[in-house]
Amino acid sequence: MNSHILSADRVSAGYDSKKIISDISLTIPDKKITVIIGANGCGKSTLLKSFSRLITPSQGHVLLDGKDISALPPKQVAQKLGLLPQSPTAPNGIKVTDLVARGRFPYRQFMKTMTSHDFQAVEEAMEIMGITKLADRSIDELSGGQRQRVWIALALAQQTDILLLDEPTTFLDISYQIEILDLLTDLNRKKMTTIVMVLHDINLSARYADYLFAMKRGSLAAQGHPREIITPELMKEIYGLDCMVTEDPVSLTPLIVPKGRHHLKTAL
Repeated sequence: MNSHILSADRVSAGYDSKKIISDISLTIPDKKITVIIGANGCGKSTLLKSFSRLITPSQGHVLLDGKDISALPPKQVAQKLGLLPQSPTAPNGIKVTDLVARGRFPYRQFMKTMTSHDFQAVEEAMEIMGITKLADRSIDELSGGQRQRVWIALALAQQTDILLLDEPTTFLDISYQIEILDLLTDLNRKKMTTIVMVLHDINLSARYADYLFAMKRGSLAAQGHPREIITPELMKEIYGLDCMVTEDPVSLTPLIVPKGRHHLKTAL
């Protein structure tokens, strides 16, 4: 994988006249797993959409290798940066292999059929996500975990160096959440793909992330390695949560233990 630098330079963005994120400057660590955390409505998804060009900043610039991403040809961006949005939808009855093949659109010439390289990219993406046996199944027949693996395979078929995922584990059982995050970690380690995710689960974020961006009310509250920034004070600041921070006995990463009103005496 090639190195690409994705950054935000004083970016403000939102919807219509409502500003959601304000004056954010940051650089995504290359070839690492980065997770964006924060309370609902703090701007995590808006920031990710700004990085992927789904939203044009009202102020500032999103830069890819130092160039304003809005000025780059769409196909060129799509060959470097892939996106899995929240709750993607597929045409009724579409087969798994046909949906994954849509990831090759940035490389296909107008009115041309897929090449052998395109088919190879689709097969490799399906193999990485463990869905080869599902190739001829309809997407409608699959479980939530299987369906999410298909969507990630579509993004992988683009063969981009940067992969953006907006809540890839939402609505999945814990076993599927771990499975998806393990597969993404394999991808990062084997292919050196830069992965940027929005996750709600703070403990899974701390376990799987090399780097965290913590957001509060549309601004960047903290950034760094989980061990550097996950503290009771930060959790109180961005989530309003009273908690203890201990060490995860499995991953040796920070583990958040909420106090709650009904177990406060036990926690103390």
